[in-house]
Amino acid sequence: MRDSLTEAGHWYSRPSARDWRCEPPGEGPSLFHSGLPGYEPTELVEAPELAGELGVGRVFFKDESGRLGLAAFKVLGASWAVARLLVSEGTPSVEDLRRIAVESPVELVTATGGNHGRALAFLGRLLGLPVRVFVPDGTTASTVAVIAGEGAMVTEATGSYDHAVTLAASYTTALAGRLLVQDTAWPGYERVPGLIVDGYETLLREVDTQLTGLGAGRPDLVVVPVGVGSLAQAVVIHYRSSPAARPSVLAVEPVAAPCLIASLLAGWLRTVPTEPTVMAGLNCGTVSSLAWPVLEAGLDAAVAVQDEAASQAVIGLSRAGVQAGPSGAASLAGARAALTGAGSAGRRAGLGVTGSSVLVLLSTEGNVFGEEASG
Repeated sequence: MRDSLTEAGHWYSRPSARDWRCEPPGEGPSLFHSGLPGYEPTELVEAPELAGELGVGRVFFKDESGRLGLAAFKVLGASWAVARLLVSEGTPSVEDLRRIAVESPVELVTATGGNHGRALAFLGRLLGLPVRVFVPDGTTASTVAVIAGEGAMVTEATGSYDHAVTLAASYTTALAGRLLVQDTAWPGYERVPGLIVDGYETLLREVDTQLTGLGAGRPDLVVVPVGVGSLAQAVVIHYRSSPAARPSVLAVEPVAAPCLIASLLAGWLRTVPTEPTVMAGLNCGTVSSLAWPVLEAGLDAAVAVQDEAASQAVIGLSRAGVQAGPSGAASLAGARAALTGAGSAGRRAGLGVTGSSVLVLLSTEGNVFGEEASG
């Protein structure tokens, strides 16, 4: 049977990636996050109907729509990075960081498609630090308003996300007292993105604890949306550093911005042109240079999905009780694309998915910026 995903260049698979191993992440981020005002683990929601649709045993969604009132996972990475930049050792409290912000004030700077910028703006407000956020051309007025509503100064760039990153970096180096907190890496700028990746470990530790509490054990497949690949990097590191856990990891990105799958198929880190997509948080043309070697070595598969599939997944998640935007719902769109339809038997075999498998799909954001699902 024809595999239309493979023929279109929208599918990549490397089952041997499950054998790759790396060093485990530290516990510092989880300890720090537990001291943030309002912190609690986000929900892990089971969806029996979707398990039936996908032909597996159990399906769980990690619902990030409740994360610290920001409706997205990004604050975990941004907060740990800022904490570690202000205090180089130990596990600082919010009070420690506020004191340092008064003694040695800096302006926090970033570029964003939405959630990372809002998270950094939230931290600036929490600590009493100014924040400057650059957004790419075409960013919706509602997105700008939400970021500005957290107290940040928003600068709209005339170009893509990658161009906004360049502007943010240039702005930071133009004057002392500015600190770039960017969630993508390039040669010479890798420490901060690495701290952000470390911060995402908290989410994955929550999943482990919640699965155990629900009697599900370890997952057989974890599905993660991808923009620059930092969260996917954290997922691969989490599971490939544990001798007891060997799930497959599936990355999902828009057909309009397939930088990861294009790089994996080529065997080298590529930059691709991007087009507008409802999955605005995933609209990136270049994979983080820090994430790339980890994903090339330890990622089982990647799939690119159309906007309509993401919009339909928003509806499917809503019926399961999870309120997601298209970027967060991309995990369901990717699971549907990989596990059903023409050629799915081969894809399921490559991923090691059977009728009894446990799936964890990361729903990385709520419907934060008023995106509408079609259909």
